Amino acid sequence: MPTMDYLIRSSRVIDVSGGDVSGASGPGANAASAPLDAEVDVLVQGGRIAEVGKGLAAPKGVREIDGRGNIVLPGLVDLHVHLREPGQEYKEDIESGSRAAAAGGITTMCCMPNTRPVNDCRAVTDLIVRRSREVGIARVLPIGAVSKGLEGKSLAEFGEMKEAGIVAVSDDGRPIMDAGLMRRALEYGKTFGLPVVQHAEDLNLAEGGVMNEGAVATRAGLRGQPPQAESIMVARDIELVEWTGAQYHVAHASTARSMELVRDAKKRGLPVSCEVAPHHFTLTDEACASYNTDMKVAPPLRNESDRQALLQALADGTVDCIATDHAPHSEVEKDVEFDCASCGMLGLETALSLSLELVNDGVIDLRRMAYLLTQGPARLFSLDAGIGTLAVGSPADLVMFNPETRWVVDRNAVQSRSKNTPYHGRKVPGQVLLTLFGGNPVFDRKGLCDE
Repeated sequence: MPTMDYLIRSSRVIDVSGGDVSGASGPGANAASAPLDAEVDVLVQGGRIAEVGKGLAAPKGVREIDGRGNIVLPGLVDLHVHLREPGQEYKEDIESGSRAAAAGGITTMCCMPNTRPVNDCRAVTDLIVRRSREVGIARVLPIGAVSKGLEGKSLAEFGEMKEAGIVAVSDDGRPIMDAGLMRRALEYGKTFGLPVVQHAEDLNLAEGGVMNEGAVATRAGLRGQPPQAESIMVARDIELVEWTGAQYHVAHASTARSMELVRDAKKRGLPVSCEVAPHHFTLTDEACASYNTDMKVAPPLRNESDRQALLQALADGTVDCIATDHAPHSEVEKDVEFDCASCGMLGLETALSLSLELVNDGVIDLRRMAYLLTQGPARLFSLDAGIGTLAVGSPADLVMFNPETRWVVDRNAVQSRSKNTPYHGRKVPGQVLLTLFGGNPVFDRKGLCDE
């Protein structure tokens, strides 16, 4: 696809790839240079970052974009999405998911393997990589299954999938209950340089609960699952990490105790990391009392004390990145009784705005937010050096947004093929104006790149 050249003038540009804003216990503490946070110009030529600095001269043929009052970040990186292709394209496909990502400023996504067929072999990985290239709106990096068919019985072919392009392995949506299988997954993951991503849930303790166990579940008359169903699994897995030395990542961590366990593991130097989803730091189980099935998610929305623990962990470096767990479902799965509804909610188009709420509330600053959405996830899965950065020579993946503009989330206006957002009607800050992917405008709210 041919690209035009652009010069974005006088935006506040934040690029933390050259510095340590990871927090006290996060990765990257020995980075040599300082992060960039200044009002500068960004020159994009030939699909790459050509120059970043003040008062840049505009080469002939370059389209100038007035960026005053806006913030420019590297294209955001989301380690946890469900794109449903192949097999459930009526909910989402790679094209609609990529358009949703672009509308949210996300240019790199890691997609989970619970497709139909499951991404547990080279053929499915190849299909996903090829479709991503054909669509060309965002970079889609597959996560392969830990076990064949996500059945938790025998390991999938890590090596073949790694050659085809996977960046991690996970049975997400289905916890790896068998400790012996988890041990072997960690050992093989270490052999192939692949992080093992765990949906931490002890199914025997969860007992089919559809929301967080507690007073709200009792009042609502809904089956609850205790937060210990998550933390006990995290504790078990950390024991296995200490044994194997393999890289382990907790998906959508949601409880105070999980944060304590991850924090302690990091202090002991173990290769343990975790992500937090925006819905877990913005909503609580009180939202389920309305029986709105868009609030049903796994792990479930927790109580306020858990939410506060997540905020503290986001601030102190325990949390390595923010990931959406974007899980589109059609009305067929959602317009039913709460007990019967599928778990999951949309996340791609609201993640930046909900993260900006953390900044506005004084939980973290903009540099830390940028880290959690760009370099944090890129470093965790050892993604290509040009991802999550605006360094000269890197692909021109970037997002420009206005931090002061507030907008109302409208389920009928989302780019996703499904509509199951829990934030319908919520007024949020930070409207995305422009997303470039490889120098191409894949989302342009106001026609800034039009000739």
